[in-house]
Amino acid sequence: MDENQIGRVIIDTAVAIHKDLGPGLLESVYEAILARALSNRGLSVRRQVSIPIEYAGTVFEQGFRADIVANALVILEIKSVETVRPVHKKQLLTYLRLTGMRLGFLLNFGAPVMKDGITRIVNGLPED
Repeated sequence: MDENQIGRVIIDTAVAIHKDLGPGLLESVYEAILARALSNRGLSVRRQVSIPIEYAGTVFEQGFRADIVANALVILEIKSVETVRPVHKKQLLTYLRLTGMRLGFLLNFGAPVMKDGITRIVNGLPED
């Protein structure tokens, strides 16, 4: 599966979970359930993945952690907030750039309708 195919599975799964549970639960609840659901759909899923900073041959352990990484290709940042802020998008873009991954999704389960809570962020990924 390429990034865009994985992305479609992620979106379908996130929407189904949001329909079942509704908005407003803690992020950790959505993270755990989404990780299991994606795994059940055949994706390789890792939670709370450490993201180091590497610069000029030095590795800095700053404690960045991606909520979910799917198939070692797509980063998911889970939120459950009333409003997504620019800093949330910047956070995900930072993770993408530091890892070299090309696709990430900011999934805000706090949105009344899940489709309004999905932000797709790319880092050099061509459109399909």
